[in-house]
Amino acid sequence: MTVGRIGAVLKKLREAKGLSQQALSKKAKVTGAYIAMLETGVRNNPTIDTLKRLAKALDVPVGELLK
Repeated sequence: MTVGRIGAVLKKLREAKGLSQQALSKKAKVTGAYIAMLETGVRNNPTIDTLKRLAKALDVPVGELLK
């Protein structure tokens, strides 16, 4: 996976679900700033726990975030 790729996938899925960064952060129980950092590639190595929470909040399998 290239740097920032997970952020691009996350943003695409989030927007497809009609969620703001803040709404996703609340559903996934992470900060809005963390979502923004993932989407911009500032952070690009979330823990498996974080990936699971994001996937659950987006109602997709974890693997979908890693495409």
